Amino acid sequence: MSGAVDLSSLKQPAAGAGGAAGDYSVTEADFETKVLRRSTQVPVVVVLYSQRSPGSIELVRTLERLVAADGGTWDLATVEAEANMRIAQALRVQGIPTVIAIAGGQPLADFEGAQPEPQVRQWLNAVIDAVAGKLESNGEPQPAEDPRFTAAEAALEQGDLAGAEAAYEAILAAEPANEEAKAALRQLRFLGRAQQIPASAIATSDADPSNVDAALDAADLELFHQRPEAAFDRLIAVVRRTAGDERTKARTRLLELFELFDQAEPFVVAARRKLAAALY
Repeated sequence: MSGAVDLSSLKQPAAGAGGAAGDYSVTEADFETKVLRRSTQVPVVVVLYSQRSPGSIELVRTLERLVAADGGTWDLATVEAEANMRIAQALRVQGIPTVIAIAGGQPLADFEGAQPEPQVRQWLNAVIDAVAGKLESNGEPQPAEDPRFTAAEAALEQGDLAGAEAAYEAILAAEPANEEAKAALRQLRFLGRAQQIPASAIATSDADPSNVDAALDAADLELFHQRPEAAFDRLIAVVRRTAGDERTKARTRLLELFELFDQAEPFVVAARRKLAAALY
């Protein structure tokens, strides 16, 4: 999940389960910080829920009560599944609600479906016992958070894209080879561009396949809505049927979109193969 970004969460932040749920709300944009990194210190219990499921909401509220009572021995992350499908897919969620305990960046235990509070408490106690002495308390030094990235992430969580972009640019000005800042800046610039595209862009491109600029906008919008395979296929089709400057424009945009993902992702590998076939 490292580097994964929720491409719609900043435009429409995922709602919590109501009230205090927002205090624990996590999206793809902050999953790495609030779950993976935090889980090196204490176990993080991730609950994937749906606003349409009363059982989900009740389970979230149960976990909120328990985490408040336990005084920092574990942390809670509430994830609205429909708005964060890449998290659900990465964690191989089969049903909603699902609860997964993550420790040291890895899933430790899970259960599916609404459960009464005594059973949830028993499960939590087992998780806490299983990691006792194995995380930050094991004496190994934890890497200090870089305050420059903390400031950038804070701006991002507040929806301040311009402020976050400026923070990452400042990091790169001092450290031009900083890969983390480069990746974050690519994501932010994509978000800034994609949020300006009208909702009609896909229909416009479908109606006029020869319009390369419309295809670029449509691909951005498809990626923004978590459909990378559709975005890649659209641009590969443009590469296949064009030449010269138009082909270069489509290929360049496609390569930019590839860079938003882990290059080992199967759908990226597959799309690169299709691009090579289209070019040669």
